[in-house]
Amino acid sequence: MSEKAPEPVLCFEDQAAFESWLESNHGTSTGIFLQIAKKNARLVTVSYQEALEIALCYGWIDSHKKKLDDESWIQRFTPRGARSIWSKVNKDKAEQLIADARMKPPGLEAIEAAKRSGQWDKAYEPQSSGSVPEDFAARLEQNARAKAFYDTLNKQNKYAIHFRIENVKKQETREKRILQFIDMLEKGEKIYP
Repeated sequence: MSEKAPEPVLCFEDQAAFESWLESNHGTSTGIFLQIAKKNARLVTVSYQEALEIALCYGWIDSHKKKLDDESWIQRFTPRGARSIWSKVNKDKAEQLIADARMKPPGLEAIEAAKRSGQWDKAYEPQSSGSVPEDFAARLEQNARAKAFYDTLNKQNKYAIHFRIENVKKQETREKRILQFIDMLEKGEKIYP
C-alpha cells in the first residue's frame, strides 16, 4: 500500500499569484497548505479572504488551519468533492463571484455538481447565526434537565449539535439524532471538552 504524499506548504505574496498557481494546478493538485501571514507580520501574503475567493473560483475549498510560527498559519485548501457540503457563507460568496464575472469554469462546475447532488440547497448556517433547529428546541423544552445543561454550553458545543442535526439526509435519522442529543445533554455530556 502506498502512502499519500504530504500536501506542500506554499506561500503567495498576493491574490494574483495564488490565482496564477490555481489556474495551472487546480485540476492536478490534490491540495496544499497555504501560508497566510497574521496581521502586522513582516511577511506579506495573500489574505485568508482573498485566498478563499480565488479557491471558490476554481472549485476548491478551505478546511482546517494550523499554527505555523509567530507570524503566520497554514490553511488547507483542496479541490471540492462532488458531495461536499456548502456553507451559506461560501454559497453567497460564490453567487457574488458569478455576479462580478470572476467565477471560472472549474468553480461553475463545482456549483453545478452541488446543485445536482442537492448540496447547494442544503447549505448550512454559519456558527454566528446561532439558530436552533425548531424540532430540537421543541424536544429540549420537554426535558428540563437537558435544557438546563444545554443552556450552559458554549457556542462551539451548541453549534456542533445544531450542525449534526441539520446535516442529515433522512427525517428519521434527524429525529433519532435529536433524541440522542437530548439523552446526551440529560446526562451532562457535551461534544467538545
